[in-house]
Amino acid sequence: MVVAVVVMLLGSGGVASAGPEQSRSVVPGAAAPVVRTQAGAVAYAKAHPDAAPPRANDFRCRPNAAHPRPVLLLHGTDSSAYSDFGEIAPMLARRGFCVFAINYGGRPSTTSFGTEDVRRSGRQVAEFIPRVLAATGASMLDIIGYSQGANIGRYVIADLGAAKQVRRWIGLAAPSYGSVFYGLAPLARIPGLVAAVGPDTVSTALVQQIAGSEFIRRLNRGGDTVAGVDYTTIGSRYDEVIQPYTNIALRSRGATNILVSDRCAADMVGHFGMPYDRYAQQLLINVIDPGHPVRPQCRSVPLGSGIAEVVIGANS
Repeated sequence: MVVAVVVMLLGSGGVASAGPEQSRSVVPGAAAPVVRTQAGAVAYAKAHPDAAPPRANDFRCRPNAAHPRPVLLLHGTDSSAYSDFGEIAPMLARRGFCVFAINYGGRPSTTSFGTEDVRRSGRQVAEFIPRVLAATGASMLDIIGYSQGANIGRYVIADLGAAKQVRRWIGLAAPSYGSVFYGLAPLARIPGLVAAVGPDTVSTALVQQIAGSEFIRRLNRGGDTVAGVDYTTIGSRYDEVIQPYTNIALRSRGATNILVSDRCAADMVGHFGMPYDRYAQQLLINVIDPGHPVRPQCRSVPLGSGIAEVVIGANS
């Protein structure tokens, strides 16, 4: 189960030897229903690869005075914008935000995204940001990234010139300092092993998210934040993918790090469930929309909830 969890969420569907030229991005536009669970979103996305998160990517949307910045949603590994933001996107739209999302880092032969070289994925996102700003007339936007998407957002800000275009960054289950993947991480560094196990087991993006990888070291060199951008992480001490869970947190002065269980001990949500966890969503609202806060409602979420359903759905 441990290996299945790691591979399903962060590794399956990619090619470790694939070059940047093989990576593709898509701005999804097909109408799709609101979903309430990660498993439901994954299943729908498999059958409808062009699905956009509900109420996202309306290029006619204009920000209002209460919400002057559009929000860009960045999905995780071996996933899509719909899979990860099928509930968050319409939630934000209902609050008055202009919401946008891009599927990045996909192989031409697959329908999932976020498996290819993260540097190329970052460039795809960086190229999308001016399009969002031009369409909405805004000068800056906010980024919400889930899992790999959180680090893609940080990379775009720190290394690809988007610092002046981004006001707020929020990472859900962010692999800020990578993961040791239950001690399996050193295996990925064995010469030839990644290629030998095949494209459906380990992806380029997975290897690049290992704790201590060249990408992770470069991303955090000289500090993990950029002046002028507000940074907040929302994570879980029960994360099934990021170990140790303390690697979610940013370490530079001024960054805010929130653990769901520190605010609601009964909520043991992990990596899989974070985008669909009601308490995490309410924490997110209070960060992205501080002028209209809500009182998060603590409820019980058992340890391991949703893992089996997502793994089965992704491999059915």
